[in-house]
Amino acid sequence: MTVSQYDLRSAAARNVSLRNQRGRSYGQKTGFLCHSHKDRDFAFGLQQWLKEQGLALYIDWLDPYMPDVPDATTADRIRTVIKGVDTFLFLATNDSMGSRWCPWELGYADGVKRNDQIAIVATRDASGNYYGNEYLQLYRRIDQSAAGNALYWYHKGSQSPQSLTNF
Repeated sequence: MTVSQYDLRSAAARNVSLRNQRGRSYGQKTGFLCHSHKDRDFAFGLQQWLKEQGLALYIDWLDPYMPDVPDATTADRIRTVIKGVDTFLFLATNDSMGSRWCPWELGYADGVKRNDQIAIVATRDASGNYYGNEYLQLYRRIDQSAAGNALYWYHKGSQSPQSLTNF
């Protein structure tokens, strides 16, 4: 089941003091979140949800080393972080699908990460609109459990859910 944008907003509300991944535990899995900055609530919600499941998620606009205005330093920093994390996640929403940076980040990740290190988080909005189907056949995906309280990943083309702890 695709991830509900409503549930992402609800997850963000569970922890209003979210911090960047710098506080992660030794040995904890890490991820880079590719998303639109317009989807701030969804990004916070996904970060919280994944934190609850043991994955520290990097969000670029929380990074104190990022310049205020995107430039070549921004791209260099993004490249460095993508190379250094365990996994790359693309949060598919209406805004990320229309972003100029998101396709560049996904393309870069595709060139430096193994295919099994990239996953798509397809979402659906309150109107039932679904985002992310263009990429679901190329990469793993992260879906919401039917009970709505957990996220699982699926190998590309598979219908068998795997726990994120095995990501």
